[in-house]
Amino acid sequence: MATDDDVRRIALALPGVEEIPSDGFDFRVGNKGFVWSYPEREPGRRRVIRTDVAVLYVGDEAEKQALLLGEPELFFTHPSYDGLPLVMVWLKRVDLPRLEELILDAWRMRAPAELTDRLI
Repeated sequence: MATDDDVRRIALALPGVEEIPSDGFDFRVGNKGFVWSYPEREPGRRRVIRTDVAVLYVGDEAEKQALLLGEPELFFTHPSYDGLPLVMVWLKRVDLPRLEELILDAWRMRAPAELTDRLI
């Protein structure tokens, strides 16, 4: 089981990461988001920042669908993310090694080459 503190610790350990002020967590590298709190929006209600759910950049639709279909207990999406290479992960259902892998993969896809070269 992971928490928003785990997301913060993992993300901030990566080169070039900055945390954007928000009601939850929001991490960028090279001005590109790679993991942030899920801003849940329900019609007729105010947006709620869910710190128990992380939105992750996954690169493309194929990877998104593979995660959603392969591990529906961990990953989900919302119609507002249709066509976007993003998935949501339930933090209480993901273990720390998997969360580290997911955040590192998202960071690698968004970070400039000069930063990713540091981890090789």
